[in-house]
Amino acid sequence: MPSTRPSLTRREFTACAGATVLTAVYAPNVFAQDKSGTKPIILGSGEHRYEAIHDWLKPPQTIAWGDTHGLCQDQQGRIYVAHTVHASSQIKKAVLVFDANGNYITAWGEEFQGGAHGLDIRDENGEEFLYHCDIRRRLVVKTTLNGNLVWQQSYPTQAEVYPSVDRYRPTNVAFAPNGDFFVGDGYGSSYIHRHSIEGEYISTLATPGSDKGQVSCPHGLWVDDRGDKPKLAVADRSNARIQYFTLEGEHLGFVTEGMRKPCHFKTRGELMLVPDLDSVITLLDKDNKVVAHLGDGHPSSLRGAPRDKFIPGKFVHPHDAIFLNTGDILVAEWVPIGRITLLRKLDA
Repeated sequence: MPSTRPSLTRREFTACAGATVLTAVYAPNVFAQDKSGTKPIILGSGEHRYEAIHDWLKPPQTIAWGDTHGLCQDQQGRIYVAHTVHASSQIKKAVLVFDANGNYITAWGEEFQGGAHGLDIRDENGEEFLYHCDIRRRLVVKTTLNGNLVWQQSYPTQAEVYPSVDRYRPTNVAFAPNGDFFVGDGYGSSYIHRHSIEGEYISTLATPGSDKGQVSCPHGLWVDDRGDKPKLAVADRSNARIQYFTLEGEHLGFVTEGMRKPCHFKTRGELMLVPDLDSVITLLDKDNKVVAHLGDGHPSSLRGAPRDKFIPGKFVHPHDAIFLNTGDILVAEWVPIGRITLLRKLDA
């Protein structure tokens, strides 16, 4: 049976994220709150300035955050958070829904307790669906926005690379323009697979390793459409790089500048947003050059610390981040008491 522990152990984290830490090229300006807590925390500079509002999303009193893993927002502005659920939580629902202003609406998904990880959303012919990666049950799950099951898929036996299900642990998905989607087996055996919109296996694009076309902990995926042709960007986390592929799986190149332990991606206009588990949020321009490092908290030893030990304006372990419909940024961190931070965009 798969493990039921609610989050990765430190040993698992080290194995998956053990690449050499790179020194940040850009050191953002941080203006911390004064002792009264009234002065805003400003990160970045120039056209990339943000006010950091920690704990912007708060669960109701009956739910205690576990590791806050996944984020997405629907077309109506509602925000979805996937978390593992803390042991002290009275209610064991792993998907929480908030309105665009950060007000709690509802929660569901007890079946994802201990496994809620990747969370992405896609419009399919006018109806939006959520795609969940469950690292406890080792499943990719498609649901409606209300949590109704559409389908769920276990490991792809047709790939003929898994001796058993316990070698498969999907972490995130990415969506191809034709309706297919890609799955990163980030915590399992480091493969990337392509599936149809019905969840059926099509092909395997990448295999384990560190050479071209190989990946190690492909934690996050994103179809990057900022160029002439869409390309698959992979957060090749244990190799401390972004790796690019064609949608058919041909290796295109690497991005290593400013990368430490990249977790996932989102794009907006010419910018790419990279939550990096090594304590920083990174913004890349259309040429994948670093334009900002935000909230750099490296080195961090605060994963298991209580909230009052967290440093204002400094991240511990960013795990996912999204551009909200407003252009603001929302960050979820891999800490066992959860934290969701809003980075409110400021004028240059």
